[in-house]
Amino acid sequence: MAILNLDARLLKALARSGRPSTDYDLNNDVFAPVDRILRPAAVLIAIRPETETVFLTKRSAALKHHPGQIAFPGGKQDLGDPTLAAAALREAEEEVGLLRSSVDVLGQMPEHETVTGFSMTPVIGLIRGDFIPRAEIGEVTEVFEVPLAHVTNPNNFIIQSRRWQGHMRHYYTVPFGPYYIWGATGRILRALADRMQP
Repeated sequence: MAILNLDARLLKALARSGRPSTDYDLNNDVFAPVDRILRPAAVLIAIRPETETVFLTKRSAALKHHPGQIAFPGGKQDLGDPTLAAAALREAEEEVGLLRSSVDVLGQMPEHETVTGFSMTPVIGLIRGDFIPRAEIGEVTEVFEVPLAHVTNPNNFIIQSRRWQGHMRHYYTVPFGPYYIWGATGRILRALADRMQP
């Protein structure tokens, strides 16, 4: 049987049914507030087809929210963003210098609810042509690539925990070299890994 090319594998993964994920998935004793109002946001899972690698960023240590953490390019949907995909593409251009015109959007995964009050939609896109990352000073300290095969292999994920607001909070991690990938980024990658299985 022929191995499906990257586009076909990703489209097959996107076509699979799946439920939204949350930062609360592994924490049965921690509940989201019933009166919460979630703000729409989107992240870009940008993949370089030639190397089958995913771009991630290391957030600046000076940021108020999630300083120093590993994240996808992305952020909240602004009034000028007609769609969530447009928001993800705009943020990627601002944060890492990836031109919107250089990305072929394949689709979106179900949203992910964060403990910080965002409904975050992962957008999957393939980078066309040459791309040299340019980190936005003040927000991003590093842009790096991880193999898609590494972050879509469920065996590479570990469930770890730490105390948060008086509870032990459990979460997925998918370590790669010196990078500690966890939180919403780890959970979204785990959801993608589940979809990518044969």
